[in-house]
Amino acid sequence: MKRRDALRSLALLTGGLVLVPSCDFSKEDILSAYQNLEVTPSLKQLLANIADTIIPAGNLKGAADIEVQDFILVMVNDCMEKEAQQTFMSGLKGFEDFSKKSTGNKFGKLVQEQKETLILEGLATEDESQKTIKDFLQTTKRFTIQGFMVSEYMQTEVKPYSLIPGDYKGDVLIADLKPERING
Repeated sequence: MKRRDALRSLALLTGGLVLVPSCDFSKEDILSAYQNLEVTPSLKQLLANIADTIIPAGNLKGAADIEVQDFILVMVNDCMEKEAQQTFMSGLKGFEDFSKKSTGNKFGKLVQEQKETLILEGLATEDESQKTIKDFLQTTKRFTIQGFMVSEYMQTEVKPYSLIPGDYKGDVLIADLKPERING
């Protein structure tokens, strides 16, 4: 009987030792979440600059301050089809060339007004050769706004989220209500 217990314990120990390497939660594993997209640090920084141009810092934190680019990459990686991922990545990779062609300079070296103009120009283009840039910017804009609005910063500091609504007050005049200001 003791031999069976010893073999059972040895089998459990061996199985546990086999599983231990797969339980490693290092930074490399976290960064491999974007492996479908083949994102380099420079492309991630470019995406952060674009998101920060869409929602710049002012009275509130900007998109880059709350790292919306990570949200964008996770959404593209996990929620979009392979073809849409390829379109997004080709738009991201081609955005610097679009910037150089339109303004003669890299996107990171432009002033805020030039960045805004360039993004608006990319969103409004009807040129078929710039379709990937337009699709990329539309996706980036949509996920930037979504990521910003559902961020911990927005949900806790700017417009606190309440799981349970407040008390019902039926005798309040509409004129006495103060609108919530989420823009400062």
